[in-house]
Amino acid sequence: MNVTEEQVKLYAKQLRLPMFADYQQVLRQVDSSATFADLLLELMQAELASRQENQMKKRLKAANFPYLKTLDEFDMTQLNEAVSPIFLQELASCDFVNRRQNVVMIGNPGRGKTHLSIALGLKACYAGHSVLFKNAATLSTELCEARDNYSLGKLERNLARADLLILDELSYLSFNRHQSELLFKVISDRSEKRSTIVTTNLPFSRWPELFENTTMVAALIDRLTFQSHVLDMNGDSFRLKQTLAMAEYS
Repeated sequence: MNVTEEQVKLYAKQLRLPMFADYQQVLRQVDSSATFADLLLELMQAELASRQENQMKKRLKAANFPYLKTLDEFDMTQLNEAVSPIFLQELASCDFVNRRQNVVMIGNPGRGKTHLSIALGLKACYAGHSVLFKNAATLSTELCEARDNYSLGKLERNLARADLLILDELSYLSFNRHQSELLFKVISDRSEKRSTIVTTNLPFSRWPELFENTTMVAALIDRLTFQSHVLDMNGDSFRLKQTLAMAEYS
């Protein structure tokens, strides 16, 4: 490596332009008749692509999805008449995130609610939005622990900043009064400011079973459903059908 190449690498590092340090590789890829402007343009495009890829990786890591599921993997044929594939494709455009709208998915277990919420979260990440995936029971514990450790404000700000918060499985465990109030504040703080996806097995009429502080249930539902999309995803379990099909095949 000659002195000029060393200086290029040094300046590229100081200017935070790592792709410029690999200008030799870019040079080999462009046409021999390329001008200096052509080479500069290639370098700038490569730098932009690299930054976008790195930002996407950061968003995915920050989202903390339990696993990755795409909309293409979702079995649209198993949907009931209340939810159309066309409507799901509209949601996948993430316009609801831009409009700061919520999505509430209600349906019995095994209907793909978590799969669909992750798929929409991935779409949001690809669209440049910040996303957080949280299991409802786990989040309630985190909120209580943060309150006890005097770090509740930091956690609440982190939750409030996310363009899309996915609150999964709001149904399996009931919440005591303190957990109810903390979860209510998270959702209330995001109302009309950011988007939230909630998945649940229970219809709204049974939500008082979840929260010890039942007086705030009506207000909670009101905030979630205002300018939102409520999806009725009830039906036969996808997982049960797959298990029975595999057993029959074997």
